[in-house]
Amino acid sequence: MKAMILAAGKGTRVRPITYLMPKPMIPILHKPVMEFLVELLREHGFNQIMINTSHLAHQIEDYFRDGQQWGVHIGFSFEGHFENGRPVAQPLGSAGGMRKIQDFSGFFDSTFVVLCGDALIDLNLTEVVNFHKAKGALATVVLRQVDPGEVSNYGVVLTDETGRILAFQEKPHQEEALSHTINTGIYVFEPEVFDYIPSNCPYDIGGDLFPALVKIGAPFYGVTADFQWVDIGRTPDYWLAVQKVLRGEIKIKGVHVPGIEIQPGVWTGINIRANWDRIHIEPPVYIGSSTYLADGVKLIGPTAIGYGCVLNEGCTLDSSLIFNYTQIAAGITLRHQMVMGRYCISSDGNAIDTEESNLTWLIGDARSNGNKVSA
Repeated sequence: MKAMILAAGKGTRVRPITYLMPKPMIPILHKPVMEFLVELLREHGFNQIMINTSHLAHQIEDYFRDGQQWGVHIGFSFEGHFENGRPVAQPLGSAGGMRKIQDFSGFFDSTFVVLCGDALIDLNLTEVVNFHKAKGALATVVLRQVDPGEVSNYGVVLTDETGRILAFQEKPHQEEALSHTINTGIYVFEPEVFDYIPSNCPYDIGGDLFPALVKIGAPFYGVTADFQWVDIGRTPDYWLAVQKVLRGEIKIKGVHVPGIEIQPGVWTGINIRANWDRIHIEPPVYIGSSTYLADGVKLIGPTAIGYGCVLNEGCTLDSSLIFNYTQIAAGITLRHQMVMGRYCISSDGNAIDTEESNLTWLIGDARSNGNKVSA
């Protein structure tokens, strides 16, 4: 069976993280979010998976390669062009990316599934496909309810009692929303859907294709399924997702805290350098391999530290997420922060570029300066 994962977007709502990596490669404790989707597809018999890439495409392509590590076949469709010998991202929109693949080879020759590459899900895809076929649908969208204040972040859907979609609004203002039922970015299509997607131009599933299907009265359905869905479409969503994983609140297959549990609620990788009796830890906490914790370090959970990090004397991390190879200056306190490269990002999405703000003394690369930062 065939499927597609949408991975070409620039991830503007997750900046500055997506300056350094494409959104589907954002890690949930070392494991890219899109890897969970590949595993889910394999579990439900989808063993031929196309992935469209554009922004920082090489990171996705180099990691997933041909898919054999996951027991599936993976192919890529790059969206962009070359300038001066370098690839330039030029995404075609979600539907436009589907169309490019179809125009190339006619790959989608039977019922197929499309997933957005930026959410953790435990959906029974087999049941959704069965619903789609039973309805004789051209397109089916998996739906869920959200709080009214969140509707402007999603496509809003209005259905009748049979599940047929009557209206589709892409990211409406709260006061204009027709319902609180939203599109989760999980779709089932028949190949005939390409009759309604133009070639060689940007075209979006939610913004263009779905309103067109409603307008012509196509057999277009929505199904509300009972499943766990953790969206990481925005920076605060990502911070919260990692917090929930550390607290054990996400019960999705394959989502867990890695490492060795050295004491209740404290997990570590190997090759840690630390005097444990001189460090204060309040679980849950994860510490990656080859990390150095100096005396007087205080870790208050939920906190996750990547591999190869250096935490200097007396620094405090409270409900924070520290990416790989980060070093934190002595005596510094970070609360509800994410630290990635030159960026320090708060849990509400506000970011500081330490290079532009002359704060490079605060955080740095643990592979330089003799593995030590001075306050």
